[in-house]
Amino acid sequence: MNQQNNVISKGIDWSIVWIWFLLSCIGILAIFAATYKEGTPVVQTFLGFKTDYSRQFYFFIAAAVIALVLVLIDSKFFTATANLWYVFGILLLLAVFAIGISVNGTKSIIRFGSFQFQPAEFCKITVALALAKYLSRVETDFSTVRAQLIATGIALLPAMFSIMQSETGLALVYFSFFIVMYREGLPSTVLITGFSLAALVVATLLVEKNLLAMILTGIAVLILYAMRKQLKRNRSILRIVVLVWLLCVGMIRFGVPFAFQHILQEHQVERIFSTIGRDIPEEYKSNEVKKELKRSKKDPDYNVKQSKIAIGSGGLLGKGLLKGTQTRFDFVPEQRTDFIFCTIGEGFGFVGSLTLLAIYLLLLFRIVAIAERQRSVFSRCYAYAVGAVFFFHIVINVAMTVGLAPVIGIPLPFISYGGTSLLTNTILLFIMVRLDADRQMVLR
Repeated sequence: MNQQNNVISKGIDWSIVWIWFLLSCIGILAIFAATYKEGTPVVQTFLGFKTDYSRQFYFFIAAAVIALVLVLIDSKFFTATANLWYVFGILLLLAVFAIGISVNGTKSIIRFGSFQFQPAEFCKITVALALAKYLSRVETDFSTVRAQLIATGIALLPAMFSIMQSETGLALVYFSFFIVMYREGLPSTVLITGFSLAALVVATLLVEKNLLAMILTGIAVLILYAMRKQLKRNRSILRIVVLVWLLCVGMIRFGVPFAFQHILQEHQVERIFSTIGRDIPEEYKSNEVKKELKRSKKDPDYNVKQSKIAIGSGGLLGKGLLKGTQTRFDFVPEQRTDFIFCTIGEGFGFVGSLTLLAIYLLLLFRIVAIAERQRSVFSRCYAYAVGAVFFFHIVINVAMTVGLAPVIGIPLPFISYGGTSLLTNTILLFIMVRLDADRQMVLR
């Protein structure tokens, strides 16, 4: 029996396992603190599958069973079936359009009896596997534009379907896979271009459009003047600068307003402008936004304000378990899901919040260390995909909780309530653990 246990545990990175266990327990405790009703028997409600924390407890048990199964599977299974899982994930996303149900204004859920399943969450696993499979192929030359476009398509196809299902926040998670591509040789100019476009979008929201167009024109003129000698030898520089200027002005004039009117939902538009402290300009209001603003008297920044009050009221050491007033009396909406971090901030203070972030930082460092020690390109790419997804979730969730990012509905890994999220993140992590246990094998 001991020999069998040694075989099962051989090569397993137990630090990752213990971090997963610790974060999952913190999550159950935080959900309990946010949703427990005074006077109800704790043991009975934990075992009854009727409260959020009891359901999360049972999801944790299911996740532990799945984790055990994953560490027993042959590593070659993941490389052999990666593309099949990707196709299966895309089919699930397509099935949402036919049999999906609407929840909170988004149609991204498939229901099986009392169990709800979100394919866009599950597809993070399938994209990580398929992208790792493609990048690890012997015939893949990632220095070519064709290979880079194929990899981008693998990553962003589920994002496109998620946007069509009004899950814009979750769709943004798929952009984290560009970190994997960058590690495997994607030119830095691509990332610089992406960040520049994001900065241009933010600038469009903050600066008057005509003034911003004048600033861009001035920058273009300065570039041409600085490169006047090169222009005499290479006239294509002029065409490139003019083309980039036209694209930027086109985004300012038409692209950004179109996205706000026809792609983003009304609550997302409200939250973005409330984050930057501006009223919504008329040109960014769709008909739905105008109707919502007339109908609703609620402050669009209400959630974030209450979240910051809760975190600030926690002070240095917090108010203690079940003693937080903001979370106990439901002042913070969605405090068991998107705003779970404020429950920890109020209950356990700055020290508790910092401890949680330190655990996350340790997790990310371990994932990067695991990725870099792999002999297999597939395993390295997959590990970086896991780290990139977790990094995006952690940073965006905490940032939106404290008002540094718009509220886009991204859960905190292993902490926020949700069976699909917990199971998905566990599967993501333990496939990596299984691949790392066989790191001496070269998987293609």
